[in-house]
Amino acid sequence: MSSLLTPEDALERIVSRVRVLPSEQVQLAAAANRVLAEPARALVDLPPFPSSAMDGFALRAADAPGVLAVVGRVAAGRPAERPLAPGEAMGISTGGVVPEGADTVVPLEIAVDRGDSVEVPDVSYGDNVRRRGGDIACGEVALAAGLELTPTRIAALAACGVSRVSCARVPRVAVLVTGTELRTPPDELREGEIYESNGVMLEAALTRAGAAVDRVGVVSDDAVEHREAIARGLEADVLVTSGGVSVGPHDLVRKVEAELGVEEVFWGIAMRPGKPLAFGVRGDTLVFGLPGNPVSSLVGCLLFVVPALRALQGAADAGWRFLPGLLAAPLRRNAVRDDFVRARSVWGAAGVTLSPVSGQESHMIVRAAAADALVRVPRGEGELPVGATVGYLPL
Repeated sequence: MSSLLTPEDALERIVSRVRVLPSEQVQLAAAANRVLAEPARALVDLPPFPSSAMDGFALRAADAPGVLAVVGRVAAGRPAERPLAPGEAMGISTGGVVPEGADTVVPLEIAVDRGDSVEVPDVSYGDNVRRRGGDIACGEVALAAGLELTPTRIAALAACGVSRVSCARVPRVAVLVTGTELRTPPDELREGEIYESNGVMLEAALTRAGAAVDRVGVVSDDAVEHREAIARGLEADVLVTSGGVSVGPHDLVRKVEAELGVEEVFWGIAMRPGKPLAFGVRGDTLVFGLPGNPVSSLVGCLLFVVPALRALQGAADAGWRFLPGLLAAPLRRNAVRDDFVRARSVWGAAGVTLSPVSGQESHMIVRAAAADALVRVPRGEGELPVGATVGYLPL
């Protein structure tokens, strides 16, 4: 066990072998979850003009309090036809251009609208006026390179007038599942066979992480079939295999990969589930060998393959994104390995409470399906008590 890598060391070795993919121009509307390869700059001041933050009346602060003549009404997208003179006011909608000569907006709620005049209280200069460029000035960096384009960030760039962005190319991932015992629904099962679930699971997880996935297929425990399928998978940016990475007589993946020129960087991580995970490279292709048990395969994918995909796209932070939560039940720690426990999360006044699901064995994918969180139990002595703060990944 002492020769096994910690999860942190394993991730560090993976990221160190990543070569960022080339960039390409992408329409902003199609850039969700992509990673910026270059800084994105504002093409306009934002706001592009002084605008009203409220429905109300635009006026000069020096004219308040008092009764002012209403000489116009300004709607969003329809600026005033002339400047505002002293002693005048204009009705204005939220987002409307504050007319030249005005410096303040009085909300409707505290004004008395008399139609052709308005009574306003005392105000402060600049109240409820969004100054031009108050959010960002034209030419400034709106988003730095390495940031993932979340919905909020896409909205920010659209507001800045950006229509195209430079992003790293979408990673191409080949998924290969091994095992003579595997069948695909709705094929009838014979004695000793099980339905294959890892391929569809990994494809879903990797697609959600922003990859373009090619299902190489399912191969039996035959060296020739392995060689043909792995050779095809090595043409992708990332090859992910499931099964066949342990030390049994039918575990052929690592042997065949070595014959095909894959340099094995490590095999084995001090964690459960997912201990016999292998990682290697051939050229710029990253090669992950995940265990065959479905929960082990899922955990390995989330902890190591998904961060590698972010690193391939140049993400500024490709590491784990554990969120804090509170244990609803005690969990015993292991002295030499980290455990990753499937749990249900519940939001409450104290934050997120995490309840481990029953059935933590690595083959119990149906039990795992009841979970929405992956809780990390760090290696150490004793147990984590009820109420202990732990990190978790949303599933």
